[in-house]
Amino acid sequence: MLAIVGGLLWYSQLPTRHKAIVKTTLLHKTGLVDSDWQVENQAKEYKMLSPTFIVDDIYKSMEGPKASNYVMLSQDSTLLWITGFKVEAHDAKTGQKMSNDFICHMNVDINDTKYYSHFGLEDRIGKQYPRLTSLSHGMESFDFPQGFGVPMKGNDILFVTTQTLNHNIKDAYFKVKHKVAITYQEEDHKIKPLMSKTAFIMLPYDKHDPYKSPTDPGTDFCIPVETKNHSYDDGTGNKLSGHWVIPTGKNTYRSNINHQLAIKDSLRLHAAAIHVHPFATQIMLFNKTTKKPVFVSKVTNHKNSIGLTNIENFSSKEGIWLFANQEYEIVLEVNNTSKEDQDMMGSMFLFFYDKEMDAILKN
Repeated sequence: MLAIVGGLLWYSQLPTRHKAIVKTTLLHKTGLVDSDWQVENQAKEYKMLSPTFIVDDIYKSMEGPKASNYVMLSQDSTLLWITGFKVEAHDAKTGQKMSNDFICHMNVDINDTKYYSHFGLEDRIGKQYPRLTSLSHGMESFDFPQGFGVPMKGNDILFVTTQTLNHNIKDAYFKVKHKVAITYQEEDHKIKPLMSKTAFIMLPYDKHDPYKSPTDPGTDFCIPVETKNHSYDDGTGNKLSGHWVIPTGKNTYRSNINHQLAIKDSLRLHAAAIHVHPFATQIMLFNKTTKKPVFVSKVTNHKNSIGLTNIENFSSKEGIWLFANQEYEIVLEVNNTSKEDQDMMGSMFLFFYDKEMDAILKN
């Protein structure tokens, strides 16, 4: 009894996202809800149906129940080309499609050690977080422009994580599954390879008093949502956060991303998937040297509830050149129309033509 009471007291003091982790783990381990991934791989589309998630509370971005699974597109080392991603919410009992408001995000990570070693590109290992891409609320599907794809050996490992969301329904009780699809093609010498680079806004905060309100919250300072996750060091001891709090009203946030792009000479951008949270209205990749946007993504919010109706992606067969001797930043505009502080992120998964990989594949 003491252990039970102590456990309940401990659970009650957890933040919402940690409660969701504990609750989901307990439900899956005890078998009260199914915990298995259902996998189907045919017609060049790898499909997965997630375990059941119990959505029984308000879960803001990054807070809801989630699950992860390893993916292998084939059983051998045949060269495959990933061309697109999709995620949908479905009713766990009826199988019917549900609102996208129950989708927070779906992340796809690579094992960069194995992936780059297969192509003799060991110098790329560990240079950036090995996230291939992410789909999120407002952008639940994403395809590369025709003639482009991400090459990988069929028996390489992908790590997929999908998480639920519920901004609006207070008395909720839904059993939700996420249906994930990864489309791919077999070896095709006409496809051009893409490399992924992740870039996101990082804002400084006071490491000694992180939750102290900045004098001007729309400039170069922030309150982090928490200091354990999405917290970084700028190399000189200053702390930065990629997940921060926005006050009510309109604000603009910007962050230099040259160190994240790590362009050696030049790169040609062909696609971009965007991740932002509700109340974002626009995000752009901006060239500070030319004082012109590389591209602008408009964000449409729900009119009568909290949520994202659509996030514009960027896709171009011709591509746009980015250069090492120019300066780039992400600029995010928000309009918090609610009556309370909200949380925010501004990320881009940028896909560039990979000249080095192309030469390797041709040989």
